[in-house]
Amino acid sequence: MAMWFARSRNLVSSLRQNLGLSAIPIKRNYTSPRPVFTNYQLSSRVFLNPFTSFRHESTAAETHPDLVQQSDHEDDAQELDFPGGKVGYTSEMKFIPESSSRRVPCYRVLNEHGSIISNSDYVPVSEKLAVRMYEQMATLQVMDHIFYEAQRQGRISFYLTSVGEEAINIASAAALSPEDVVLPQYREPGVLLWRGFTLEEFANQCFGNKADYGKGRQMPIHYGSNQHNYFTVSSPIATQLPQAAGVGYALKMEKKNACAVTFIGDGGTSEGDFHAGLNFAAVMEAPVVFICRNNGWAISTHISEQFRSDGIVVKGQAYGIRSIRVDGNDALAVYSAVRSAREMAVTEQRPVLIEMMTYRVGHHSTSDDSTKYREADEIQYWKMSRNPVNRFKKWVEDNGWWSDEDESKLRSSTRKQLLQAIQAAEKWEKQPLTELFNDVYDVKTKNLEEQELGLKELVEKQPQDYPLGFH
Repeated sequence: MAMWFARSRNLVSSLRQNLGLSAIPIKRNYTSPRPVFTNYQLSSRVFLNPFTSFRHESTAAETHPDLVQQSDHEDDAQELDFPGGKVGYTSEMKFIPESSSRRVPCYRVLNEHGSIISNSDYVPVSEKLAVRMYEQMATLQVMDHIFYEAQRQGRISFYLTSVGEEAINIASAAALSPEDVVLPQYREPGVLLWRGFTLEEFANQCFGNKADYGKGRQMPIHYGSNQHNYFTVSSPIATQLPQAAGVGYALKMEKKNACAVTFIGDGGTSEGDFHAGLNFAAVMEAPVVFICRNNGWAISTHISEQFRSDGIVVKGQAYGIRSIRVDGNDALAVYSAVRSAREMAVTEQRPVLIEMMTYRVGHHSTSDDSTKYREADEIQYWKMSRNPVNRFKKWVEDNGWWSDEDESKLRSSTRKQLLQAIQAAEKWEKQPLTELFNDVYDVKTKNLEEQELGLKELVEKQPQDYPLGFH
């Protein structure tokens, strides 16, 4: 292992020199440690700093011949010098507690009635931006309802809603730059909607027709768009996090004024890729904003069966990543936190972790019945009393920026557009059979050619079981 690390270090150094990347900063000497905030400085916006500065160079062989450093004053703390850095020592055997006695506070701006909490620290939102944010949240609601019903009618094979998490989708998207690269999980279609992906494009993907950018190879809701810097959704959980760290590091090397942004659910934090992604981004000081939707459930697995820590926010601090916990049902809080985190990531070239506290009101997907593992009254409570769309709508209305007439027109128009998009998507032909085997290898392998031939023969024998144009 040591030999592997040594070779890797030499290889990276050689690549930097050969590619002219020696100027890319990898900070190693921190003479002035970054300020550390306690978990409980109860300002309305609390970012948790790592306990220590980033990396330390041991100077034992050069300037400190003695392992134990002691000042001339007996009362001053003594230090031990290790390759991992200097640390104080104590003669008292004391274990770090498994968790703090107080939970990390949750940043919010709007109360449950849609009014701004006194002395809130937040990024101001203009009328134009606020109205667009609400319109997109309402559009996402209508889109989820129509596509969910289409699946129940057998018109598409699968669907997954964002009900209860509309504020996280839209407000986070509004806070980003179009140049920021998004690596989603699967419950963030609102980010793509905000960036200009049309209802027709959503419908084409769900129906897997010839107009689908994924050529019909992906399940419904696995959207992707090069134009909108939105990586294609991938079913395996958490694989996008190490990829986001790599994307962020690439943006850093290219000196782009942008960051990578990736989403994950609370269940995904049990995957190894979550920890690898955070650690990679922290060590390489990559501009990545990690957004975790802590909605209480990973399909039927409750968060109490996922971890014993104080949620996800403290995990960032463990990896040396600045972190914050946010009310994910508060659009103003989400917008302010993501915009601030994005600014930190880009200007300071560092990763940031945001834990969005929310609730998954809908079933996990059309393959799930969540009433089998949680009470219907609980779902109804969050749907009605803690609805993020209603809360933000109340604030917009109180400002005089929205009316009942506006609401009626928007939902009626959106529903009409969606139904037309679905009808049009159904009329498109499906992708031809050949597309199933293309784009895998530059030159098809022998076994792929054999599989393609075998499938063609099967379709010719049973054409009634396959769509027209599939041959």
